[in-house]
Amino acid sequence: MAELRNDDDVVHEAAAHAERAATASAVRIRELVSIGEHAEAIALLSRIWRRPAENPVVPPELMRALSKAGNYIGGAFADDLLVGVAIAFHADPGRHALYSHIAGISAAQAGRSIGFALKQHQRAWALERGIERIEWTFDPLVARNAHFNITKLGARPQEYLSDFYGAMNDGVNTDDETDRLLMRWELRDPAVVLRAGGEVPIEAGLPGDLRVAVPTDIERIRREDRAAAQGWRVRVRDDLTRALDAGGRIVGFDRGEGYLVRTEEWTA
Repeated sequence: MAELRNDDDVVHEAAAHAERAATASAVRIRELVSIGEHAEAIALLSRIWRRPAENPVVPPELMRALSKAGNYIGGAFADDLLVGVAIAFHADPGRHALYSHIAGISAAQAGRSIGFALKQHQRAWALERGIERIEWTFDPLVARNAHFNITKLGARPQEYLSDFYGAMNDGVNTDDETDRLLMRWELRDPAVVLRAGGEVPIEAGLPGDLRVAVPTDIERIRREDRAAAQGWRVRVRDDLTRALDAGGRIVGFDRGEGYLVRTEEWTA
């Protein structure tokens, strides 16, 4: 079992998976350490979130401090061009966890699985330092991210956070409440290891699982009909919080059916 394996073996395997994922995506991934590299990373993330230069996603001085304190700032390069960034910082020491604050890939590089490669680099980095899990949040209405986080990475939702960040002044979250799902990625979990190696098992829901649908393209709906987008926010929030408060667990995500929530009677 994975829990009984030698730590060096686990670290080496994770590094090999990360290298394989980077090669498959035709990128090089490494930590960003210089002020110049940090500036490039901030500029890329600000373009992705459509923020002006005076309102960066991460202030330069904070980025510098995070790096100096030994946190994770990873960058993916296609040739010499920075095309992806992920930033994570250490959580409470007793939790042995890393909190992944933000990750973004240039829209021009979509479809190359660079995000997957970047997360595998982050996983290998964490395991090398004795960190056993990574947590992050994402907008539960974004179906492609739900599929990526739950199905492709094997992370599991832990908590629904209503309007987690409050109002955000960017080109993605403006005029919408910032609801988030808190994810936990158990880095040694056999299902996570399997996915790190490129295998994605089919996770069919049980007949009794609750299905919570989400739109296939919430970004388009937000552009075309803000009221409809807000209606989706309320419906998904109500359905998921009600199910989770009753003891349900989100066990998977189906592109056609949405979140698969298992209740207590189906876990007995």
